[in-house]
Amino acid sequence: MTPTLQLAVDLISRHSVTPEDAGCQALMMERLAAIGFNNEPLRFGDTDNFWARKGDSQPVVCFAGHTDVVPTGPEENWDNPPFEPKIIDGMLHGRGAADMKGSLAAFLVATERFVEKHPNHKGSIAYLITSDEEGPAHNGTVKVVETLEARNEKIDMCVVGEPSSTTLVGDVIKNGRRGSLGCVLTVKGKQGHVAYPHLAKNPVHIAAPALAELAAEKWDDGNDFFPATSFQISNINAGTGATNVIPGTCEVVFNFRFSTELTAEILKERTEAILNKHGLEYDIDWKLSGQPFLTDKGALVEAAVKAIKDVTGRDTELSTSGGTSDGRFIAPTGAQVVELGPINATIHQVNEHVSADDLNTLTDIYEAMLVELLA
Repeated sequence: MTPTLQLAVDLISRHSVTPEDAGCQALMMERLAAIGFNNEPLRFGDTDNFWARKGDSQPVVCFAGHTDVVPTGPEENWDNPPFEPKIIDGMLHGRGAADMKGSLAAFLVATERFVEKHPNHKGSIAYLITSDEEGPAHNGTVKVVETLEARNEKIDMCVVGEPSSTTLVGDVIKNGRRGSLGCVLTVKGKQGHVAYPHLAKNPVHIAAPALAELAAEKWDDGNDFFPATSFQISNINAGTGATNVIPGTCEVVFNFRFSTELTAEILKERTEAILNKHGLEYDIDWKLSGQPFLTDKGALVEAAVKAIKDVTGRDTELSTSGGTSDGRFIAPTGAQVVELGPINATIHQVNEHVSADDLNTLTDIYEAMLVELLA
């Protein structure tokens, strides 16, 4: 058992189902304090967070991540109890092994090694850790970032430990993410009897042409880093439950995943223009979950690419695919942000696991990045 695996096992054994932390952060802060970090616990609502920093100069290189995990589902479906981590055939099994307690362990051990070898390093090393990433994300990273911004404390470069790799550790770095704009649209009609449609107004029928136009719309062409913006309807609901009643309203839930070619405001304007063109009477409730961000070049991307090459011998791919991450709260402050972590094949699944060797390799990559940036 390497130091990284020992720490990963300790973290996984704690029942930190979101938004619970279950002592993971206290353990991390104890280790960080021992190597000269100043720790600042920050609790907002039901969420434990902490900000830790060693050094008082720029650049600030931050490791960001979360101690909370998603629920396990029925534990009897697991081959091994989800909070009793075990290495089986070279794989570390347990809830959070890949997402993302393995990365947290690699962060910390890499930092310990770096500080021991470079006690007088340049700049600052920081940690931004939350227990609210897998939940609504209202009281986690976003609140910590607001706290830092209020006192003008800036992160220059941030490594988020989300599981970014596809088939080999380090084969993919997420150097950006698409924005996410959700909407609940309520189209208004007039309820009536299906046998007397002239006395009613069916909101499903009148919404359908507008929805078809929205689905067929070309929103943009994407760019070198992002695919074209996508529009997807995830739910349509109408009716009273009776088969002979025309409903009075139709609720449509849809989402945009959008590139840096567009803004949320442009998407709202274009959507509502199409709805208005079809003469719909409607209520609309928008929710912006995250702006798109991109770190296409700079010291952080270069350090990550070089570290992966030096440690593994392989070239890496820059990608913006996938969902959202807490990087969406950090990038708008002006920080360079990348996501770099283990293979994501089993995240959120029953029998979540990650290669033990990969966590050790990841530790070496993180340490090499610190050397490149701060030694």
